[in-house]
Amino acid sequence: MKIAQVTPLYEAVPPKLYGGTERVVAHLTEALVDLGHEVTLFASADAETRARLVPVRDQAIRLDPNPLKSDLAAHMAMLSEVLTRVDEFDVIHFHTDMIHFPFFARHADKTLTTLHGRLDLKDLPEVYARWSDFPLVSISDDQRRPLPLANWTATVHHGMPGETYRFSPAAGGYLAFLGRISPEKRPDRAIEIATKLNKPLKIAAKVDAQDKVYWETVIRPMVEANPLVEFIGEIGDHQKSAFLGGAEALLFPIDWPEPFGLVMIEAMACGTPVVAFRCGSTPEIVEDGATGYLVDTVEQAVAAAGRAHRLDREAIRARFELRFSATAMARRYLDVYGDLLARRPFAEEPLDEVVTPLRPHEDRNFASPAA
Repeated sequence: MKIAQVTPLYEAVPPKLYGGTERVVAHLTEALVDLGHEVTLFASADAETRARLVPVRDQAIRLDPNPLKSDLAAHMAMLSEVLTRVDEFDVIHFHTDMIHFPFFARHADKTLTTLHGRLDLKDLPEVYARWSDFPLVSISDDQRRPLPLANWTATVHHGMPGETYRFSPAAGGYLAFLGRISPEKRPDRAIEIATKLNKPLKIAAKVDAQDKVYWETVIRPMVEANPLVEFIGEIGDHQKSAFLGGAEALLFPIDWPEPFGLVMIEAMACGTPVVAFRCGSTPEIVEDGATGYLVDTVEQAVAAAGRAHRLDREAIRARFELRFSATAMARRYLDVYGDLLARRPFAEEPLDEVVTPLRPHEDRNFASPAA
């Protein structure tokens, strides 16, 4: 099958430091190559891939030191390049939210769009109603709730290669928080939980420009006043195995409708249990009592983090490999691609992948079921 992957240009593929969507695109692209498909990646020139790379910008936007740049212009130029090559592909898989819809309105049946962000924003319903021909994939069932009438074709949970993360059979006696310093991620809750347990807490996190005031006025004073808390800053993939693998538990104390939460499966890949607030996608990702605990209050989180060390770390890693490997994710997407081809008028059957088409208008959910 000839597949195009079209990624946002904010981070490299894979990201050098923090970055979710581009990391998922990297894992999916490599897994599809491993499965024998002809994959073309549209990305910035600093991408690292075994697919055919079409570089559409000299480097990813966020780490570009030039202060005078336009992310909109960069993405429009990329979409124009994809459009000139539209006949080269069986499927064009977009990870760019809705920006490509006006460009590809005549080719909607040749596209698949995975939505990676929150969907409870004021202006979104009109967009997905106007361009309803574009088939959409959600990354959790919960993500769909604000747009129940959108053209959903499947839910596909994220995956990642297990070899990227080193299994750790024993913890190092601390709790971990990994992600962004932002109000909805609730690092303040993580600090409160660790303090009540009298456990060391290591925070590895990015501070975006829009969150600097929150960092300076709320979180930084909490960190500096608490000897239990160590702020490490932003880390890359090569540092995550040691950071997550050494933790007794990853604290995921979110206060927003998280569409997926990649850090949860990163922790599981290291054998580390996750203590997550029951919000957004977390009930779909964390198997309560097996790969971690789901909680509703800080008090419950304190109790859960205190007993997380009793969970079987080998079993957690095994559940990751079963549910969240990059290969599992790629195979689920191949089923969706095959269904799109089967529904397309006069579409040719892909020679290297035999698929069973769905019944017309049948919605398939490819998220792995919890045990």
